[in-house]
Amino acid sequence: MRTQRKSLPPLDYFLAFEVTGRTGSFAAAARELNISESAVSRKVKLLEEYYQANLFVRGHRSITITSEGADLLQSSARALNILRDASQDLMARHEANPVSLAATNSVASLWLMPRLNRFSQEHPDVKIGLFSSDDDEECLAETNDLIILRGSGDWPGFEAELLFGETIFPVCSPQYLEQHGSAATAESIAQLDLIEVSNLHTEWMNWAMWLQRKDIPREDFSRTTQFNTYPLAIQAALDGLGIALGWKHLVDHLIEQGRLVRPLGNMSVRTRGGYYLLVPQHKVSFPERETVRDWLQQLSATRDRYLQ
Repeated sequence: MRTQRKSLPPLDYFLAFEVTGRTGSFAAAARELNISESAVSRKVKLLEEYYQANLFVRGHRSITITSEGADLLQSSARALNILRDASQDLMARHEANPVSLAATNSVASLWLMPRLNRFSQEHPDVKIGLFSSDDDEECLAETNDLIILRGSGDWPGFEAELLFGETIFPVCSPQYLEQHGSAATAESIAQLDLIEVSNLHTEWMNWAMWLQRKDIPREDFSRTTQFNTYPLAIQAALDGLGIALGWKHLVDHLIEQGRLVRPLGNMSVRTRGGYYLLVPQHKVSFPERETVRDWLQQLSATRDRYLQ
């Protein structure tokens, strides 16, 4: 025959009792629970009435737990700790995990940053931690959930998904073109102020490579200004300091805004390289990462709406 279980007292009675027993006073329990001392005392009294047992001996300025109270305190503390652990585990499952996204300085500054605000509006519960570096090894650190790098698509231990290829052409500010328009031709562009990037990647296209690909001679590079990051080079072009090489996916939005122009029109160079989204194969997938992954794939194809 099944024994009928008696219903338990309210949980807040046990909580008031456990904190009182642990701290040794109603006043200390009240501070921890952020309720009044009289409320704590009343809950403990109701628990005593429920069990028809004295759980504390009340003195003038102190309380002492009884043997029955000590037994109940041990069980109550254990049960409440189990509940606390279960509650924290359940909450952790539903808390948004921040997605660590690493990219080159140029991609982070010129491609991602102008679009992150729109992403936050569409996915307010997904947080992105953005890390940028032109050192591939730093980007490939185990702490990163997603990585965007330039290459040929071969990274052992990573799934590589092509986001966009490389199309490169000269860009400058409208003001610079207005001042030097007559000289901004394929034959004479090499004699103008060229903006160069000196970086860790010797395979990245520079002016010498670009001019060679277009069969444009240049012997004198004395009017070349060097910067150590691509975002600085583009800022220099925006400020009218000269002509930089523009990677299509990085500068298209600046051209659409009228802040940069293409002095040689449609003249460009395509390379065999591309920018890839890398997904570490050893890391367990989680919903937030997949949301960012899907967004990046969509962004590479439909970038315009993220700039509106």
